[in-house]
Amino acid sequence: MDVDLSRLEPVLDHYDKGDGSALIHALQDLQATYRYLPAEGVKAISEHLQVPLARAYAAATFYKAFSLEPQGRTLIQVCKGTACHVRGAQLLEDELCRALDIEVGGTTKDQDYTVKTVNCVGACAMAPLVIIGEKYHGKAKATRLTKLVTEAQQVSKGGSDDEA
Repeated sequence: MDVDLSRLEPVLDHYDKGDGSALIHALQDLQATYRYLPAEGVKAISEHLQVPLARAYAAATFYKAFSLEPQGRTLIQVCKGTACHVRGAQLLEDELCRALDIEVGGTTKDQDYTVKTVNCVGACAMAPLVIIGEKYHGKAKATRLTKLVTEAQQVSKGGSDDEA
């Protein structure tokens, strides 16, 4: 996959050369720019911050928030903490994967959506919980997921942001 390295320059310019303490922040910025951590970007950050490439990859693979694979424009997360699990999180996950024709951790062919699970987001009173983009949907029901995803897509393309 070809990566437009010109988009990397502002990320690198934000950090002082040799400042290894900025590694996590630089990786976060890299992921925000590309929606994943392209190998070329990780290598450039490693060189710029003067940290071993192995250390950069150790951080990139240790934190679940980072991805070495391209992610969809909208991240959909299903909470699988105990409260959400007991209240039907698996049904939500199954319905999302069926509706989007992907597996957990996968991205739709059009690069619109990535579905992931999270262990707990600390909103147990709202269980089961699905996060679509930045919006939390508590007491989610499998029968409403398609509508929530469609509404999220409209919002991301400049449409209405009505409460679902």
